[in-house]
Amino acid sequence: MLKRLTGGLFKPMLLNEDRLFPADPGTRTIARRLFAEVERLPLICPHGHTDPAWFAGNQAFPDPAQLLVIPDHYVLRMLNAQNIGLNELGVSTKDGSPFAKDAREVWRLFASNYHLFRATPTRLWLDHTFQTLFGLDVRLDAATADHYFDSISEKLSSPAFRPRALYERFNIEVITTTEGPNDPLSHHKTIREDGWKGRVITAYRPDPVVDPDFEGFLDNLKAFGEIAGEDITSWQGYLAAHRARRAFFADMGATSTDHGHPTAQTADLPSQEASDLYQRILSGKAGDADKELFRGQMLTEMAAMSIDDGLVMQLHAGSSRNHNAQIFERFGRDMGFDIPQPTGYVDALKPLLNRFGNDPKLRLVLFTLDETAYSRELAPLAGVYACLKLGPAWWFFDSPAGMMRYREIVTETAGFYNTVGFNDDTRAFPSIPARHDVARRVDCAFLARQVAEHLLEEDEAREIAVDLAYGLAKKAYNL
Repeated sequence: MLKRLTGGLFKPMLLNEDRLFPADPGTRTIARRLFAEVERLPLICPHGHTDPAWFAGNQAFPDPAQLLVIPDHYVLRMLNAQNIGLNELGVSTKDGSPFAKDAREVWRLFASNYHLFRATPTRLWLDHTFQTLFGLDVRLDAATADHYFDSISEKLSSPAFRPRALYERFNIEVITTTEGPNDPLSHHKTIREDGWKGRVITAYRPDPVVDPDFEGFLDNLKAFGEIAGEDITSWQGYLAAHRARRAFFADMGATSTDHGHPTAQTADLPSQEASDLYQRILSGKAGDADKELFRGQMLTEMAAMSIDDGLVMQLHAGSSRNHNAQIFERFGRDMGFDIPQPTGYVDALKPLLNRFGNDPKLRLVLFTLDETAYSRELAPLAGVYACLKLGPAWWFFDSPAGMMRYREIVTETAGFYNTVGFNDDTRAFPSIPARHDVARRVDCAFLARQVAEHLLEEDEAREIAVDLAYGLAKKAYNL
């Protein structure tokens, strides 16, 4: 049935109530019952990249393109793969070259290529956002682009679509942003002091002063010492600066740290060797082997600090970041050119685990972009080391099929309770409810099959569904 708008008839956009549930009627009925138990649970968002300035200032989002297209690297990479340049999509350039500034034209370009996202999680998330948040009921394409732009723009101008109102509408219980070690956390201070009851907390991401390959690393170190009030020219002063900044982040509500490393390599050097290595890093002349060794040593040092201050430690490993040098130089970080790569964990984590693996005060949550490591390494490690928990299917695998593969590969070895539930890990604030909806549906589909095959009783599956949707994340991140 076609929908009528001014100017013509258009195809309806309808989210099927049984999407992502099993095709078998009996198993689907079980999935429906399980989903009814979790559909309206509050959202726990323990790690992500939304901007705390949104919640501090509570200003209206500017337009549909800046909200839904320009900041979304899932959108950018797909369109770039079809020879649609990031500058055409309104992404600002670092080199001063021209880029599109007409938001409506950017939106029209996106809409006319929306068919490229068929069968991708991006399509699922966006359709959910369009229909449930903005009330749109026709499909997005070139013919409906202006209707979409005008409808969304009108709603964005309303107080009901300000960031804080959306936080409450989404039924978010807590959301964690991610800030670098030199961030003064002024937005978090504003949120804390102005009386709003929404819980927006930070997480400590020290990569800019831990990864010698991070742009501006030596300048970052200088600023790090200044903001921490420590002499970072010595190894002990550098470590003291981390302790000081971690304490500040914890005072501002942080319950976790996050580490985005190219590999999971750890090291446990004697103090003098670590000090000598740090001096080579400070010289700016260290080779690749020393840089990797330093990153590995710092993961072990961060684990030691987590034992002292109780911050949950997250490791996101396996991404070859900013793979396209030209895109990085022209547009900067996080523009969609991050690519998964093979990652080993058994040998890589052994130095850290030999030192701290049996300490009950450490909690280390592992994420991977290497699916082949789940059954071979990660599930067996998390299934025996009490300090280790597995993060959910992440990034390229934050998809219905990726989530289902994760459950199938991990559960038989690690069970459900050595994982941490769902984590939306996004910059795209409006998509958060959609991402949780997808995860809850996939988990209910998996559990329904377990019940139908008599591997679980339905009362057990109900308990597990609630834990996966809500309880495990809350517990794992001390929320």
